[in-house]
Amino acid sequence: MDIFSIAEQDRIVQAISVAEGKTSGEIRLVVERKLKHKAAIEAAVKYFRKLDMHKTILKNGVLIYIAVDDHEFAIIGDTAIHDRVGEDFWGATQEEMVSFFRQDMLVDGLIAGIQQVGEQLQYFFPRKADDINELPDDIYYGEN
Repeated sequence: MDIFSIAEQDRIVQAISVAEGKTSGEIRLVVERKLKHKAAIEAAVKYFRKLDMHKTILKNGVLIYIAVDDHEFAIIGDTAIHDRVGEDFWGATQEEMVSFFRQDMLVDGLIAGIQQVGEQLQYFFPRKADDINELPDDIYYGEN
């Protein structure tokens, strides 16, 4: 998919890798051009299951979903992280990301969201010596 340049993809994957290096949590980014569901949150839930994010050991996976052409996105977290950060955190993170998106800074907005999520994951689920990377750090490109 030609949404991001190689350099932009590298920046995003690096941000995920750095964030995950400090936590046992898992962060995934799903990118599509067009929304195929009624809402971005529905697409996020679908991909959360499809990518087995609900199977992480500590239930601390976070998925960021974005439909670029439709200007829609959602962030969802598994039960353990959601129970700790609550709805306000997801909303605040989305607002931070939107502040970049409005300036046509898509990659910087995604990275800002990844960093905020990573900080919360690090706080609540700090990395331990025996932690393993349960899921890939790469960008998952959806169905279009």
